[in-house]
Amino acid sequence: MKLENKVALVTAATKGIGLASAEILALNGALVYIGARSKELSEEVIKSIERKGGKAKFVYFNAKEKETYESMINEIIKNEGKIDILVNNYGGTNVKLDKDLINGDTDEFFKILQTNLESVYLPCKIVIPNMIKNGGGNIINISSIGSIIPDISRLAYCVSKSAINSLTQNIAVQYAKNNIRCNAILPGLIGTKAALENMSDEFRKSFLRHIPLNRMGTPEDIAKAVLFYASDDSSYITGALAEVAGAFGMATPQYAEYMSLFRD
Repeated sequence: MKLENKVALVTAATKGIGLASAEILALNGALVYIGARSKELSEEVIKSIERKGGKAKFVYFNAKEKETYESMINEIIKNEGKIDILVNNYGGTNVKLDKDLINGDTDEFFKILQTNLESVYLPCKIVIPNMIKNGGGNIINISSIGSIIPDISRLAYCVSKSAINSLTQNIAVQYAKNNIRCNAILPGLIGTKAALENMSDEFRKSFLRHIPLNRMGTPEDIAKAVLFYASDDSSYITGALAEVAGAFGMATPQYAEYMSLFRD
């Protein structure tokens, strides 16, 4: 029970990486608040966590309603007196409009940039004073491998995640003196329902050729990294940008061509 007596908040926690993160934190002793729009879906998550022996509660959060960042955190602090762990998991794009520089929609670019950056900036700004008051805390931001490896599309998404990396490291340096650690996790190709629905078999096969571990990641792979950074196992780590991507982008560009000789 690495997180016994800890209070955690995970945003967008009813599916995918957020759900897996909420579950693993709860099963390691934390009381986990599910930050989400749907109370109905959250209740299903909470019941599942409780059946496994964990504790979880619902708190309303909608990234498109800016005031809910503050109301969400204030409600938890009112109920529990503190937030020890904040997992900023929300993030999104528009696959129809977020393309390359010339073909992407300009208004949508700035909308995605603002929403994704706000989803980390605002919760951190609101929760850190409470963490200082309570002697410290841990913040884990979910970024993307696309934040450090340029893509042929999704410009707004990649730029927003790069900004989150910088924000993570600035927070880490500015509040280390207050015993607050802030780290980011950079997922690679993760087999969430949303990802699988938005990629063809041809694209997935092509992408896998560039992943040395030769498989898609799972939400649980990311959740295990979240647990590591949320616990004292990482007590001397802050400002890290942890790639959880199967070594995607690490090898020579000729890697896929060479390995195809063995895999095909």
